[in-house]
Amino acid sequence: MHEADMRTDRPGRARHVVVIGGGIAGLAAAHRLLADGVRVTLLEAGPRLGGKLYAGELVGAPVDLGAESVLARRPEAVALARAVGLGDALQPPATATAHLWTRGALRPMPRGHVMGVPGDLAPLAASGVLSAEGLARAEAERTLAPAEIGEDVAVGEYVAARLGREVVDRLVEPLLGGVYAGDAYRISMRAAVPQLFEAARTHALLGDGVRELQLRVQAQPQSAGPVFAGIDGGVGRLPLAVAEACRSAGARIATGTPVREVLRTAEGWRVVAGSEAIEADGVIVATPAGPAARLLDGLAPAAAAELRGVEYASMALVTMAFRRSDLPVSVTGGDASGFLVPPVDGRTIKASTFSSNKWAWAGADPELFLLRTSVGRYADEADLKREDGELVEVSLGDLGAAVGLAARPVASTVTRWDGGLPQYPVGHLGRVARIRTAVAALPGLAVCGALYDGVGIPACIASAEKAADAVIVSLGAGSVPLAQTTDRHTGQ
Repeated sequence: MHEADMRTDRPGRARHVVVIGGGIAGLAAAHRLLADGVRVTLLEAGPRLGGKLYAGELVGAPVDLGAESVLARRPEAVALARAVGLGDALQPPATATAHLWTRGALRPMPRGHVMGVPGDLAPLAASGVLSAEGLARAEAERTLAPAEIGEDVAVGEYVAARLGREVVDRLVEPLLGGVYAGDAYRISMRAAVPQLFEAARTHALLGDGVRELQLRVQAQPQSAGPVFAGIDGGVGRLPLAVAEACRSAGARIATGTPVREVLRTAEGWRVVAGSEAIEADGVIVATPAGPAARLLDGLAPAAAAELRGVEYASMALVTMAFRRSDLPVSVTGGDASGFLVPPVDGRTIKASTFSSNKWAWAGADPELFLLRTSVGRYADEADLKREDGELVEVSLGDLGAAVGLAARPVASTVTRWDGGLPQYPVGHLGRVARIRTAVAALPGLAVCGALYDGVGIPACIASAEKAADAVIVSLGAGSVPLAQTTDRHTGQ
């Protein structure tokens, strides 16, 4: 019998949910639904699954062409990896020693900070990252009156007012930009760094709040483990493994299948993809804001209007392979995992990762060395108009200035993420709440993805599980109390 002939209320029939979007959020939502006995169809418009988790190869070596690590101190990504058979492949970085390329030199990343905001000025002073004037300004916070933070504030605006612009420009910007490819002076502290927002709200001095926050983190059991984790062969393996697990559980997964329309029917939902009309009991939209707005226009116009206001940053990753013997010891020697570049220094690249140092699996070939650079961030995307070859050349130029690299790569590839990272400006949480309120008025419909609860992989998975649980409860297909789906979905 064709799906369109199946009634949603037929006794004994498994409920059916269509998931739109095959990134890690859509796949995680499908995985959660299947675990509760829900039948799943997942539709991805593009030619592959995984979104910004993208496993590739360069001269026969596995490489991540998108995200390369997960925050291991949040449980969602690690738990999902274990659930789909990748538990033994999880591994911490071989080295986590990062540097900042700023003020004309590579300088050690100072310890004792939260997203670049220092709790202890001694390591910061020893690093040389700030000028004497910048250090004096940070120390002067103790002379300032407490500040009222209000409902929300931009990270850069608040930190600059308390500790000075140098702390923002040379520490917060490169670290926060590494997550959001955004502008610290626009990014919401409450949405992007909620722990810091709470510390600022409850302490007269920001430095005191950061120190107390660090002590609380250190007291947690998971603090003994690594902060980040990768996967042997690349984090890009995760969505592929989740997809395989979903197929094994009976899911239908289709790529190259853009959804044209989502309709409410008397018996549930109809999803139109190409010439096919799929009847469903529920729908989860796990796409970026633009496609989500188009699909929700006729169903939840208030949500669609909010989604159209979400801005995105574009970036490119330049991945290169070198003969190890051609590289200076400043790259291959020691334990450096790479460096970040503050935008204020005017360089083209925003970061470089020495992949063969950072990940044991990427350094397995004794003759080959893999590294990558990133280019572009919000409102700083002019360099992305360059051809791929030009991006390789400007990356090599900056690497030469930073670490003395003069070798030519034996191979390179450029991966462009146009509109890849949603921005979280002041007021973003209010926008997300309004979207979810409008969507919640339609039982059986939910949204998830990087634009809602954080752009990190664990946050995307948490968003997906929250959406799946809401749909399960609305369909009466499971017994997950809604209270269980809220408290754990904060941070990145």
